[in-house]
Amino acid sequence: MEEVKPSSTSAVSKLFMKPCEFVAGAQHVHQLPEDHLMEVAFVGRSNVGKSSLINALTFRKSLARVSMSPGRTQQINFFELGHSLCLVDLPGYGFATVSKGTQQTWRNLITHYLKSRKMLLRVILLIDSRHPLKESDEQAMSLLNAVAVPFQIVLTKVDKGKPDESLMASLDACKYKHRHPEIIHCSAKTKEGMDTLRTSIAQLIGL
Repeated sequence: MEEVKPSSTSAVSKLFMKPCEFVAGAQHVHQLPEDHLMEVAFVGRSNVGKSSLINALTFRKSLARVSMSPGRTQQINFFELGHSLCLVDLPGYGFATVSKGTQQTWRNLITHYLKSRKMLLRVILLIDSRHPLKESDEQAMSLLNAVAVPFQIVLTKVDKGKPDESLMASLDACKYKHRHPEIIHCSAKTKEGMDTLRTSIAQLIGL
């Protein structure tokens, strides 16, 4: 697997440079692996740039598969990072290219995952910075808050221009008990915000 060398070799960078391997994929509840490592999960609307961000986060180009087709991630994928942390890639939401039955199956799987994982430290909720807040994004925040899972918002594709003003106003108005107060602005292309996101995650495991 081709790696992209970081510009610095801080302790945080070294964590994300460690071997990161796919360890499990689950399309059904019974396929979920045991939660033996601390976990950080990533979720967002389909085509929000989730796979690209996970690749950039781990200094790789092809850890998570990148596709222009919405709904490419069709299962929960688990990646073990240096025997220290598990990065979890959740299926995208808000798309209409799969059947309603399939969408409901994925929602049920994700909800079960969120409610049952004892080692889940935080969910990184990705939102496209170019567009107003979608109803599905609000639903995702409400679900995370309802199941008492801490979550942090990351705005993606900030290299495309200034974040949408109505989006920022909506996020300012959304008050959730379990939402982390910091919103991180990221670009998988220019790497803006990636060090901030790595540091935020590393702090969860005491680094």
